[in-house]
Amino acid sequence: MNRDRVLLEGPHSRRRELWLVLRVVYDFIKGFRTLHFVGPCVTVFGSARYDETHPEYLKARQIGHRLAEMGLTVMTGGGPGLMEAANRGAREAGGPSVGCNIQLATEQKPNPYLDRWVTCRHFFVRKVLLFKYSYAFIGLPGGLGTLDELFEALTLIQTRKIASFPVILIGVEYWRPLYSLLRHLAAAHTIAAADLDLLLITDSVDEAMAYLRRNAVQRFGLEPRPKPSVLLGERGNAAVAAAR
Repeated sequence: MNRDRVLLEGPHSRRRELWLVLRVVYDFIKGFRTLHFVGPCVTVFGSARYDETHPEYLKARQIGHRLAEMGLTVMTGGGPGLMEAANRGAREAGGPSVGCNIQLATEQKPNPYLDRWVTCRHFFVRKVLLFKYSYAFIGLPGGLGTLDELFEALTLIQTRKIASFPVILIGVEYWRPLYSLLRHLAAAHTIAAADLDLLLITDSVDEAMAYLRRNAVQRFGLEPRPKPSVLLGERGNAAVAAAR
């Protein structure tokens, strides 16, 4: 059943409209309870279509690893491809790895590198959860879903609905047409020239991490997570997940 279509197809009976609202509220509560203690997060967007043979998969995995080393939780859309790669990198570094999965007509299963996840019925619920716990956003090459999430982040920052969190795009050549479009919008005065400064576009993982450290970790006073002590019998996230 396509719940988004049902929700948006027009007015229903009052009883059914109330039921739809209650289901949405339930999804929000379920998401809040699942993700309440996972932060601070960095949300990584990217294509579900690239498998581990693709060069971008390796880079996404590296990014997830570096974020975990910085003491940050890696959050993704929970699916395959570059989302999986980022979660996998975090898991391999012993850091927290979470996802906000989505129910689709062709079922998308949560990837196997998640410590926690929630599966959403509606895209708008999923996007709220992806943004609610994050202090930065990293866009890897992706399609319409990635663009949707990326422009949601830029819109929220531009309109000051959220703080000016760093937005980083990885892949200069891939994102060049998008940046040209943004420059065209600025020239046409439909966005401000200063809006072009809302994002960093780079090929360098090192540059991306340094930018994130300055504009998220240091700016918002994010404390690195303590590493588990073997002497105290503490286990990292990967060990906890394996024990479930």
